[in-house]
Amino acid sequence: MLEVGWFSTKLLLKGKLLRNPGYFYRQLAIGIILGLLLLVGMGETGINPLFAIIVSSLALGIAMPFLLKDVKMQ
Repeated sequence: MLEVGWFSTKLLLKGKLLRNPGYFYRQLAIGIILGLLLLVGMGETGINPLFAIIVSSLALGIAMPFLLKDVKMQ
């Protein structure tokens, strides 16, 4: 199992895993920015930091499959 993960990571770093890596990185950046904005926004309101981390992680975990649904492998 670790070999499959290592092989996929090597292909991703070489740029041979994804058909359109620009789309993948753009969608990934959108998701990360949304998660960070939610985390910082909740942190600024004075909510418990642990609760803010849990909620933003949950929201990002729910959003990522929708953001990355059109990613195609080679």
